[in-house]
Amino acid sequence: MEVQEQGTKSRVVKVDSKESWDFHVNQATLQGCPIVAHFTAVWCIPSVAMKPFMEELASMYQNMSFLTVDVDEVKVASKYEVKAMPTFLLLKAGVPVDKIVGANPDEMKKRIHSLAQSNPTDIP
Repeated sequence: MEVQEQGTKSRVVKVDSKESWDFHVNQATLQGCPIVAHFTAVWCIPSVAMKPFMEELASMYQNMSFLTVDVDEVKVASKYEVKAMPTFLLLKAGVPVDKIVGANPDEMKKRIHSLAQSNPTDIP
């Protein structure tokens, strides 16, 4: 198990099983917390390059849940028609409301901010 020692704990949760995915989606839904899910793979360089950006967004939007899902380890991607890496799925009340395919930080910021505006407590 890899331990990250950066002084602060990551706000991006690594989902390691379908059960973990279901748990985090259910918890966020119960709390009225939107989800940003990063579907990734270790072999996908653009996905790996987006990890620090996800951390930055997670620190900006404290009332959102940020999840990362390795598509080779956790088999939930097909349920959401994830076919390319990276894919970012935005969920509200457990239901997908937007999808971003590809590593586009500017577009992500715009869409996540839009999702945050639908939850006024999330706007930084």
